[in-house]
Parts: sequence; C-alpha cells; structure tokens
Amino acid sequence: MSFRHLFHTPVRLLAPMEGLTDPLMRRILTQIAHDLGTPYDWAVSEFIRVTHYPLPAHVFYKYVPELHTQGCTASGTPVHVQLLGNNPETMAASAVVAANLGAKAIDLNFGCPAKTVNNHKGGSVLLDEPKTLYVIIRAVREAVPSHIPVSAKIRLGYTDTSKSGEIGQAVADARADWLTIHARTKVDGYKPPAYWEKIAPFNDLGLPIIANGEIWNDEHAMRCISQANTPHLMLGRGAVTRPDLTALIAKRTGLDWSKLCEHQLAFLADQTDNQNGLIGRYKQWLGMLTKGYDQADKLWHSVKKLKTRSDIEALITQSANDHT
Repeated sequence: MSFRHLFHTPVRLLAPMEGLTDPLMRRILTQIAHDLGTPYDWAVSEFIRVTHYPLPAHVFYKYVPELHTQGCTASGTPVHVQLLGNNPETMAASAVVAANLGAKAIDLNFGCPAKTVNNHKGGSVLLDEPKTLYVIIRAVREAVPSHIPVSAKIRLGYTDTSKSGEIGQAVADARADWLTIHARTKVDGYKPPAYWEKIAPFNDLGLPIIANGEIWNDEHAMRCISQANTPHLMLGRGAVTRPDLTALIAKRTGLDWSKLCEHQLAFLADQTDNQNGLIGRYKQWLGMLTKGYDQADKLWHSVKKLKTRSDIEALITQSANDHT
C-alpha cells in the first residue's frame, strides 16, 4: 500500500527525543502549532525498547497514552509509535501489539546514539549492519497490517558515512514507507554542524525522505531543504526552544511571550503524581527556551532555585504581565 498521499505537501514532524518530548511535552507543543494554524503532520513517540519478549499493551499505554484517544494528541495530531531493538521477531510481534491498540504508524529507531543503547546493540550501532536493518524492517513490515505505515529513522552512519549507500538501500529493499535521516553520524553526536547535503543522495531511493538535525529557526529550515533536496522536515530541539517554529517556517506570525507563558502554566498544571519531577521537567524546558526567547533568560534566573509549583507559577504570571 502506498502512503505517498501523506507527502503531497511538505510535512512537518515533531521529533522523538528521549526524556524531552514525552506525552506532556507532545501535548503542549502540538497544541501550540495547531493554535498557530501550522499543525504538525504527526509526532513520533520517544523510543520504546524491545528486548527478549513482545511488549504488552500497558507498556504502550505508558509511553503513548494517546492510544486511548485514537492515537492523537488533544489537538488532533497523530502520534506514531517508535520501537527500538535488534530482534526481528520480538520487534515484529511488538509492532503488531501496537497496531492492534490503534497505532497510526510504526517507526523504527536506528539513530539513537546513547552508549547504553548502543552497548545493547540497539539504535545507531545497527547502522554498521545494513543487512540486520533490512531483516528487522522487513519483519515488521510483513507483520503489520498493510494499511499501517512502517518507517525508519537513521543517522548518516555509525563511525562515518561509508555505509550510507548500503544503509539506504537496505531500508528501501525492506519496503519501509519513508525514511527520516538525522544529518550526522553517531560519532558526531549532536555537535554542529549537521551535514544536510549528505541527505540528498538518499532521494534516489524512490521513497519519501525527511531531513532532521540542527534546525533551530526558519533560516536553517530553508537551508536544510535546499541542501538535503527534500521539502520534508522533522523538528527536534529547535521545536522545544521555539515552540512556534512551524509557524516561523511557514512565514506566519510567531508566538509572543505572554501567550507562551500560558502554555508554560498549562505544562505545570499537569496532574502527574510526581510533582517534583514535573517541576524538574519544566525547568529543563525553561532552560531550553532561553535559547529562543530573551524573556526566558530573565525568568530562568528567578525560577531555577524555586521548589514549589505555586511560586514558579506566580513568577510565570508576573513575567507574562510584564510583557503584555
């Protein structure tokens, strides 16, 4: 089954980022993009690790609670379920469980650079084994119903880009429906620059190519599109530091600080049992917002030592009032 219709216009995706784009952050960021009139076409969940046994339903509901709401965030953005592992049989069986729970699509992670993941033969280390990539993707594609897309996310290579041609061909031969490429190797990590131009040759594979990596603003987006020779983008840390990034790329009006403060308050209003953890995650986000908003830097210096939600909420409200 072809999913080319999903790519008739340039797609904008919210990237999976472990420990960052969890369900709460997905809800907030997709709501902002929706409200600005430039919604994400879909988001991808943080990776769910598959080891020796197929994953049960409760694990999927934990990482992708959107499965309880037709696989979409509150703003209607579809969430694709991402799996990470090296066993074709358990990956395929887990994908079937996700599909039966209503997953909109299955994405396979071959790009994670974390040492703990790579040491267990998961993520980007598999880029050194294109044949293994092929077997895993093919097993999942054959197991999942044909109306559910199966995609892959990779880097340009593990230690270098010498196998990029083999990697791309393995993905295409395994009949992945599209391919997302982070424009660095595992060894490059997240250090600038991203090598967008090295994505361009993958367009010869004949499947949709999505570019990812180091897109912090609309200028970066345009350069990436030009150099990678694809109009399709996955936005990661740039989307967290500038939650209005989809609007800026579309040349629409961005998000003013006072409105963003409302979303920060919505973040802190989450009814999690772990309130200390929630405050820590908010501080992480606010620290990243300092890269995109001058007002965030001032707020960060006031908030970083606070420990109670009410105190932080009061400062956010004050900051919003100061900039209305």
